[in-house]
Amino acid sequence: MTGPVVTMTVEAGAIRRFAEAIGDPNPLYFDEEYARQTKWGGVVAPPTFLCTLLAPLPLPPVEFGTMGLNGGNKFECFRPVRPGDVIAAQARLAEVRAVAGRSGGMLITEREIRYTNQAGDVVATCRLTGIQR
Repeated sequence: MTGPVVTMTVEAGAIRRFAEAIGDPNPLYFDEEYARQTKWGGVVAPPTFLCTLLAPLPLPPVEFGTMGLNGGNKFECFRPVRPGDVIAAQARLAEVRAVAGRSGGMLITEREIRYTNQAGDVVATCRLTGIQR
């Protein structure tokens, strides 16, 4: 199962606000003069910036209950994301399993999101684990 493709145009201000929100003062994320002198040649986004682009995956309701938890995200980055890039994201359901926990049954879902830029290059992937009771 895959979800719809969603896109966003990356803005320098959004990169800066994200870096501030996560408490990362690295000038690579907001100081163009500094960033130009690095191996990246300009401002880039922090690796987890892409989590701001929500890639939905329509899942049917489950009978496990209403409590959902984020079991973790694992990013794999291949290319830098820069201001002006148009990023497309699409999620797919990779795995679903029911497990017995100490407090009852749980449903574990694994979702993979693929992020591509305007040239069609894969810039990153993310695997998200969801836990529902």
